[in-house]
Amino acid sequence: MNRPVLGIPQNTIEILRKYDFSFQKKFGQNFLIDTHVLDKIIQAAKIDKEDMVLEIGPGIGTMTQYLAEAAGKVVAVEIDKNLIPILSETLGGYQNVRIINEDILKLDIRSLVAEENGGKPVKVVANLPYYITTPIIMGLFEAHVPVESITVMVQKEVAQRMQTGPGSKDYGALSLAVQYYAAPYIVANVPPNCFMPRPKVGSAVIRLTCHELPPVKVKDERLLFDIIRASFGQRRKTLVNGLYHSDRLRYSKDEIIRAVERLGKGAGVRGESLTLEEFARLSEYLEEAK
Repeated sequence: MNRPVLGIPQNTIEILRKYDFSFQKKFGQNFLIDTHVLDKIIQAAKIDKEDMVLEIGPGIGTMTQYLAEAAGKVVAVEIDKNLIPILSETLGGYQNVRIINEDILKLDIRSLVAEENGGKPVKVVANLPYYITTPIIMGLFEAHVPVESITVMVQKEVAQRMQTGPGSKDYGALSLAVQYYAAPYIVANVPPNCFMPRPKVGSAVIRLTCHELPPVKVKDERLLFDIIRASFGQRRKTLVNGLYHSDRLRYSKDEIIRAVERLGKGAGVRGESLTLEEFARLSEYLEEAK
């Protein structure tokens, strides 16, 4: 089969004109038109013929063609029904691609992986709509879908947030949540001119290599994340006040102060200075306070 050519701008324009396709703002559609970036994504995802790839938001099938060349099987989930006829043409020659016209946030991905890959871990690759990046990634993690890695194009700021550590202005609940489930690595920054239409913000490709076991051990995962969310809910508040005023947590101020002191921190400490390991210990101390 010939090398994929959809990453070339004039070919993308041609297929969009042929089907009189209109970009849907509500779906956050920005199609990649740079073959170098596409190659970088495939290399970063480390895909081979043993792999099943779940692609979220294939668009007109640009990256899907590259994935189909590299992987054993590709299952691509596309929400926009207007793209299905285009995908039927651009992916028509590939026997190893299945297109599903569904909303990824409503799809039972665990069942899909069980059906398509016998429950073995899959690799997720996506050029994600930026407004639902976090719900999609956290949805995969929290549902404990068997995933080996997630290689995604996201807004540059979001990629920085996922990778950063304590003390940075970008550090927050997303950083900790992602790092609990995976090791993040920013592969490349991608300028707006690599897309059609051009987004208003810079983008980045980030690879999240999923941990076999979380790097910290906690009895109650939900409590850990309730504490993390409460700690960053209002950044100007101290950690103690953030936890005390959270509607998710039910502890007295004294219990919270004692737990924070057991961490070796003063009452004025803020959430953004704590590591994931310290949040895990804090959740255990509060668990004991029950």
